[in-house]
Amino acid sequence: MFANNPTKLMINKGLSKVAAFFLYLISLLPLPVLYVLGDFISFILYNVLKYRRTVVMENLRKSFPDKSSAELHQIEKEFYRYFGDLMVETIKMLSVSPKEIVKRYTFTNTQLVEKYEKEQKSFLLAVGHYCNWEWSTLVIPAAINAQTLVIYKPLNNLVFDEVFKKAREKSGIKMIRMKIALREMIRFKNQTTCTIFATDQTPALGDTQDWFHFLNQPTTVFMGLEKIAKTTHSPVLFADMSRVKRGYYQCDFKLVCDNPAEFAEFEITKKHLAILENRINEKPAYWLWSHKRWKYKPKDHENA
Repeated sequence: MFANNPTKLMINKGLSKVAAFFLYLISLLPLPVLYVLGDFISFILYNVLKYRRTVVMENLRKSFPDKSSAELHQIEKEFYRYFGDLMVETIKMLSVSPKEIVKRYTFTNTQLVEKYEKEQKSFLLAVGHYCNWEWSTLVIPAAINAQTLVIYKPLNNLVFDEVFKKAREKSGIKMIRMKIALREMIRFKNQTTCTIFATDQTPALGDTQDWFHFLNQPTTVFMGLEKIAKTTHSPVLFADMSRVKRGYYQCDFKLVCDNPAEFAEFEITKKHLAILENRINEKPAYWLWSHKRWKYKPKDHENA
């Protein structure tokens, strides 16, 4: 009903534009002030709204069956504290210059990237929803000379989708919708490119029948990265992110595979999942636990 009502659509679009402008004004605040706001947001989400606390705790219990209740609650609290930081850091993207964010990142193992760039060989880069993946779109071009393409799922709200797409692309990257990823990549076939995939999202029901053991649970994974790697013969790297301290991060480039043709089916996927899993196990609080990552079970796909 809403989608067919032009008046309501116009009102919704107008309200979205007002909200986006309000977020831009907030983004102009210095980061130390925004972190105070982040602490307040964390308190409200955790103690007042109890935002997705059931989802977070269920994900944690199933992912870490050997941890005690006290340990799980400690991770939960740390996650919500970081979630507030993540929200204000994402808002900051609307006005901050990429040069300012680059100062907050260090990169290691960059010789892997340089090798392919010298060979003028395009490559794929896997990332997870760990630490501030949004800032990564601003800073990775500082470590990569190749044209950076980012595969993404558009937001349902078209106004916010365009606002954040513009914020991400100001560092020179190109945002590419997931459904047309390969077609768009072909447009850049005459350039050396780095194509970034977020590999830990949940595929829609029926999209895949492939299951992997990830964080102690059967998990569906988008197979696009592996399929494109084998189709285009592109090497695959993983951007292993870690948090140094509040507002500062490190990115360690790790090799997943140099020649995809030499890897058996699913081997590339298993390898990049293992890198992400190791990082989550080391510092669990910085992964996106509020996401309903395991909302589907193998039986759901069997009946789809």
